[in-house]
Amino acid sequence: MMKLKLSDWASVAEIVGAAAVIISLVYVGYQVNDNTSAIRSAAANDASVAMQSWYQEMGSNRAASDLWFNAMTSPEPLPTHDEFQFMMMMHACLLGMQNSYLLSQEGTIDAEFREGITTAIVAVKDLPGMMRYWRQRRDFFHSGFSEYIDGLLAREAIETLDMYKRSDLPSGQ
Repeated sequence: MMKLKLSDWASVAEIVGAAAVIISLVYVGYQVNDNTSAIRSAAANDASVAMQSWYQEMGSNRAASDLWFNAMTSPEPLPTHDEFQFMMMMHACLLGMQNSYLLSQEGTIDAEFREGITTAIVAVKDLPGMMRYWRQRRDFFHSGFSEYIDGLLAREAIETLDMYKRSDLPSGQ
């Protein structure tokens, strides 16, 4: 067996060190990928929970749902305090949608997930309350989100199973 000199041992140590660095980088890359997946999953969950909470409040609180429904379908603003409460309800909902939009813009959640959350706008786009709200509050949002919502408002309406049709409105409204 051949005796290695100190310089030979140094070369072997460099090779072993380089291999260790490569293995470490692969491991770090794997950990970053895992972390990115966890962040995306948490962001999607948070966006979903925010919208679920809003819908849960509307569906389980009769006073809130009546106020929201009346404001959405009324051609005229409701009395001052009711109209203000409606505007805050709508703003909370749209802030949740804006969050999904911004997360999709940065790639944290995918566009299909965002569409699932925001397409509800298309179902209510022609209701007087939606038009009133958007006219008054559009500029309170990120400009890209406002343009995105404008695009949704320009789409053909989605049939809403008649749930927003008021029996006290003349037909065609």
